[in-house]
Amino acid sequence: MSAWLLASGDFVPVGGMDTANHAFASYLARRNGADVHLVAHRVAPELASHRGVHVHHVPRPLGVHSFGEPLLTTVATRRSREVLRSGGHVMANGGNVNAGDVTWTHYVHAAYTPSAAGVLNATLVAARHRKYVAAERRALTQARLVICNSDRTVHDVINHIGVDRARVRRIYYGIDAVRFHDRTDPRAAKSRLGYDPQIPIVLFVGALGDRRKGFDVVFEAWQSVCRRPDWDAHLLVVGSGAELRNWRIRASTIGPSGRLTFLGYRTDVAELMQAADLLVHPARYEAYGLAVHEALCSGLPAIVSAGAGIAERMPETLSSLLVHDVDSPDELATRLSCWREGAAEFREAARAAGAMLRMRSWDDMSREIAGAAES
Repeated sequence: MSAWLLASGDFVPVGGMDTANHAFASYLARRNGADVHLVAHRVAPELASHRGVHVHHVPRPLGVHSFGEPLLTTVATRRSREVLRSGGHVMANGGNVNAGDVTWTHYVHAAYTPSAAGVLNATLVAARHRKYVAAERRALTQARLVICNSDRTVHDVINHIGVDRARVRRIYYGIDAVRFHDRTDPRAAKSRLGYDPQIPIVLFVGALGDRRKGFDVVFEAWQSVCRRPDWDAHLLVVGSGAELRNWRIRASTIGPSGRLTFLGYRTDVAELMQAADLLVHPARYEAYGLAVHEALCSGLPAIVSAGAGIAERMPETLSSLLVHDVDSPDELATRLSCWREGAAEFREAARAAGAMLRMRSWDDMSREIAGAAES
């Protein structure tokens, strides 16, 4: 069986892209007879311990992502030549490596121009975006196979980058159905986490480094619904980034007192989803949206952008929770009110959708990817 080289920042079962990368690497590691080379800053210990897995560790100076990227590209490019010469396969994420083999596209930089608050932060975000778009275009246009995580992503790599449709394959993510399972009693989960079991919890999960995930719209909409005397829900915000401190300051001065808590970076998202009553995810751009996928698999309804890749997999029974104008706090406030008025019905619809999504595992996804690359 041919060797594989995978290149990405992290192979850990936390986060969107990282979880998918970890799942595919784990699948390859469990197949007999193949060496798996991982070029990365961080690899989960249980994955690194597999027989046949070779970790090529790349430092991330000062813990800064942009400092580590050039080093990762250099090491992966050198190692990929060795693997390809031996008849193996190379797969990298987006523009990480231009090896001419397989590119797994979790996010299309050319499809969305991010914005951020603050002159310095906005300048850094814009500079990184230009670099990512150029690298992405080089890698995707020269790849023999481009794996996309949704039909939305397929559309974007064809129309924004110019990739030939014949070289593109859509393969949806899977799920860990043990970790993300249908909830039995959200009230018990709330009590375990120290929250009042009688108060509905709305959960936001997303990076706060720029405005892509739409937290600025969530904040304005939340202020609006909290002005209603009958509004009883509490918002938990999971995520970190350059704007987190400013959001905390703003919430403490003009935000809805007592109705919003910033939790920062967390690794217990699965447990939080067991306790929550709704996920809110009105991202301005979302190639897929694994957090929404995980929420549905947990029986948790989600307010999500209609243009997100995950929206392709949501049933008609949840269509009234889709946000069409992602820049409108008023529309999001309306969706929040809609959910609160029909919470029980939306919960049952989410449970049905989650039961379908849990039927596709990470191994199912990985088997399709390996088959497409090796055929």
